[in-house]
Amino acid sequence: MIRNGALALVGLFLTLFTVTGAMAADNYKIGIVTPTLSASEDEFRGAVRVSEKYPGRIKHISLPENYSEEQETAITQILSLGDDPEVKAIVICAGYSGILPAIQKMKTKRPELLIITAPIWDDPDMMAKYVDLSLDTDWVARGRSIPAKAKNMGAKTFIHYSFPTHMAKEVLAKRRDMMKETCEKEGMKFVEVSTPDPTTGAGASPMLQFLQEDIPRQIARYGQDTAIFGTNCPMQDVIIAQALELKFIMPEQCCPTPTQGFPAAMELEISEKDAGNFDVINATIAKKAADAGVTGRLSTWPVPVGYFFPEFSTELAMQKIDGKLKTFNLASLQPVAKEVAGVDVHFNAMKPGLDNYYLIIMDSIIY
Repeated sequence: MIRNGALALVGLFLTLFTVTGAMAADNYKIGIVTPTLSASEDEFRGAVRVSEKYPGRIKHISLPENYSEEQETAITQILSLGDDPEVKAIVICAGYSGILPAIQKMKTKRPELLIITAPIWDDPDMMAKYVDLSLDTDWVARGRSIPAKAKNMGAKTFIHYSFPTHMAKEVLAKRRDMMKETCEKEGMKFVEVSTPDPTTGAGASPMLQFLQEDIPRQIARYGQDTAIFGTNCPMQDVIIAQALELKFIMPEQCCPTPTQGFPAAMELEISEKDAGNFDVINATIAKKAADAGVTGRLSTWPVPVGYFFPEFSTELAMQKIDGKLKTFNLASLQPVAKEVAGVDVHFNAMKPGLDNYYLIIMDSIIY
């Protein structure tokens, strides 16, 4: 009897030890780093969504409003996450450069700490040495995807609006050249129009006034089966408003998201409750498009990439920690991305030789 009782106590102890160990393994946290709500709404709201999805599991910090002048403070904030032993992974969705030193320090102190950046803009080759996974938008490859989509939407002409300081940027110039090349392959006429430069003189007003006057001229010349693309964020309000009136094709904004251009042009009233509910936002845009008679002629990505990245990266981190993912590769990334975005997400290696830095393009929604 004593022997049996002792065995029972040992069994109970082992059971409790196993359960306690499992609980401890599950009781980790994920740190998410974003700008503030006013500095970058999509990333901030994306992190809030993940915090609500996994209550008590997320430590969300916002970097200083004026990051460029408070970089040391930002690094200290990030390092504080790495000093928390309960934090097993850190997701940095900031779109800033200068964060890599913090990552280097954390990885030196805690090599097992999982770090995903989505994105930060430090040197890719250096990042590949310290970051477990880096993600960003494939800005250049959109030079193929946007004209190809415009063609499928019925475009015969593709108009590219930009200005000198933008075209001096290598990424934007490469994308423009790729758009021109794709248009030639697709049998579309490519038209390049230069606007007043908003970075000089009187700011954005002359550029926007030029668009107001020039877009109707271009549509009168080339017809409604014309796609218009602008490289500057403030352009989008005017382009979409003109598309509602003139019925041309707007295949995608410079930053593809339902929250750029559409709310102002369509006078959308989005409640605070629905601010991150893109099912509701997209349905509202689709109705407005139908009311304006432009169904099938407006398109974008169904969720902002800044909103997508915090949740996607967190899901990857949790699956890796939980042992559901052994490595980050195309076979493991794509199913998780589709579950989060609701559409297929396409990944390309940032450059040959880097197996942990991917650029994405998301499938579109056409309203």
